[in-house]
Amino acid sequence: MIAEIVCVGTELLMGQILNTNAQFMAEKLAPLGVDLYRQQVVGDNPRRLTEAVLTALERSDVVLFSGGLGPTEDDLTKETVAAAMGLELVFHPAEWERIEERFRGFGRKPAPNNKKQAMFPAAHCTILPNPRGTAPGCLLEKDGKAAVLMPGPPRELRPMFTDYVMPYLEKRSGHRLYTHMLRIFGKGESDVEFELKDLFDSQSNPTLATYCETGEVKLRITAQAGTDAEGEALLSPVIREVERRFGDVVYSENDEELAAVCHRLLLEKGATLSCAESCTGGLLSSAFVDMGGSSAYFVEGDVTYANEAKMASLGVKAETLDAFTAVSRECAEEMAAGMRRKAGTDYALATTGYAGPDGDEVGLVFVALASAEGVAVKELHLTGDRNRIRRLAVLHALDLLRRKLCTSR
Repeated sequence: MIAEIVCVGTELLMGQILNTNAQFMAEKLAPLGVDLYRQQVVGDNPRRLTEAVLTALERSDVVLFSGGLGPTEDDLTKETVAAAMGLELVFHPAEWERIEERFRGFGRKPAPNNKKQAMFPAAHCTILPNPRGTAPGCLLEKDGKAAVLMPGPPRELRPMFTDYVMPYLEKRSGHRLYTHMLRIFGKGESDVEFELKDLFDSQSNPTLATYCETGEVKLRITAQAGTDAEGEALLSPVIREVERRFGDVVYSENDEELAAVCHRLLLEKGATLSCAESCTGGLLSSAFVDMGGSSAYFVEGDVTYANEAKMASLGVKAETLDAFTAVSRECAEEMAAGMRRKAGTDYALATTGYAGPDGDEVGLVFVALASAEGVAVKELHLTGDRNRIRRLAVLHALDLLRRKLCTSR
């Protein structure tokens, strides 16, 4: 089954609003066994919208629309799609009552032009409820083609797509794709592909694909199967083989980010953590605090950017800074040990380095982890702009902690 996404709205076309709807829907289609070949963005122009609708319906089995279901004159999606499919819109009193009820919940009355949102074809139409907004969606089916119309606001589209559209697409496709996304930290994309070349070449079901992200690689393993059990039976041997070859550089089988893995391990072990940061400026602490439940283990985070702060807050020795500078293995070691001592935590991470943009040693970073067994320090030579270097420093610090947590009792 071939699908196409058409997102309607001049604000999307002009870049005034980020098009997150297309990304959300595209990500959900593959596991349903639906092939997505094209995406379109078209403005609120009747002629160009009509062209986009006719073209999409001609070359795709299912067309997913977002936007253009509001009450104003430039909301044209429903009228345009219905006309392209030869369907006439009629007023649905029951839908109007639901819209009025929604407005009563807002403490308001609908304007006369809101009645436009209660217009739907009398046949070939399934109305999709929208409990989070005033614009119902709809599913139009005729002559073997299907058009799914959904509102533009993501908070309205996403639950409608999940609750109503996904079950419809799964039933219509007749099969599903089962996927595991392995995350790899410590190997580049070209190395991953080269070392798994025999698997890439020999596998037709499941298939493998790599995706490069900042500092890490995603390896997607996908199988087509009729049931969950069949899907797992196809995927499991390939996953085990990848893990056998790569060892602990594979840190997740289920697309968990490094911070999420550390978060889970800290909670499982009942361990506590603190962070001392220089070049990362709070990014490392935020990686933990961004996740709900981190208060169970995260005790303190200090941004000690100046040398005076490193000495006053963490106990870094003036002699260390004079002899080795703030960007050194020795300083990182004292930062981590001092943070652990000060916060009284089981583990303490520290970062210090040159993030740039100026200087001869841009990219030189040290990350350290203090524990009851001592302090481990890793020297890094990173490349990229200031933000990339800081982000990579955080990932290396997280990986240092992840490896320690996986080997500790």
